[in-house]
Order: sequence, then structure tokens, then C-alpha cells
Amino acid sequence: MEEAGPDGWPTVDAALAEVRKSLQPDRLSRIACEPGAPSWAGLAPYHTIVAACGNFTRWSCVQGGRGRVLAVRWCEDIERQVQARGAVTLQLGADDTDGRTTLFGADLYPDVWAHVTAIRNLGRHPYEFYQKLGFVITGVVPDANGLGKPDILMAKRVCHGPLPCGA
Repeated sequence: MEEAGPDGWPTVDAALAEVRKSLQPDRLSRIACEPGAPSWAGLAPYHTIVAACGNFTRWSCVQGGRGRVLAVRWCEDIERQVQARGAVTLQLGADDTDGRTTLFGADLYPDVWAHVTAIRNLGRHPYEFYQKLGFVITGVVPDANGLGKPDILMAKRVCHGPLPCGA
């Protein structure tokens, strides 16, 4: 299983609690159950239910062709849902806790952007998948998950038309 969130959950109960929280009225949740490979995407509002920004809270998806198709469909669906709620931007964090980018293990200070502009994918990190869907890297939180384990911040404008949109 591929996980874009921090190291997963320590127990099944913790995972189920996170999924239950995602079922609250102000959140979006998508679940797919395939034999041996359940997948889930959760989205929490960044500000309010009619958010200026939606934020993926957790994302788990099966690797491979079918998993990638499911992930694309989920992203498209979530984009439509946050547009309908008046969102302008959809954002996510793509942690690197296992060395899949050149940001892992690096001391990103003091020139964080030099590292971000030189980022390379070393092992199927999902940031390139999100880039193909129109997301851009908007920042990074160095050491977000421990020393040398950053969170790569990405966002995508989901309103269409002339600026300012969503107002």
C-alpha cells in the first residue's frame, strides 16, 4: 500500500478513528474496498465548510494501474466537491518519511527553496502524480515528521474563470 501521510496509523483502532472523523458533515471521504487492499481519501476544510481551501488529511491508495485510476477519479471527484462548496484552492501535504525524494535526510535550512527547486523523485513519491493532476509545490515543512523528514506542500486552484473566483 502507498501512503502519502505520515507513517500510517499505529493501530487499527487509530486508523478507524481517523476514518470515522472523516465522515463528519464538514468533511469529504472516499473509500474503496477491494480484496486485501482497502483505500481511503479524506478531506477536511481548511477554514470552514464553504472553505477557501480544502486540505487532504490522509490518502492511501493501492499501487499499480488500477490504484492510479482510482486515485485520479478520487482527485477529480474531490475537486468537483470542493468547487461546489465554494473553494478556491485545494491543498495537500505529501510527506517524505522514507527517502523517496532528495529532500529526505537533507538539512533544508537555511535555503529551503534551493532544495525545493532541485527536488528529484528517488522512489515513486506521489508528488509527481499530483503534479500531473495540476498541483504545484507551494512549500515544504522541513523536519515535519522528524529530522530530515519533510512535508511537501502542494496546491491547485479549483475555481475556473476570471480572477477573483469563488468570491
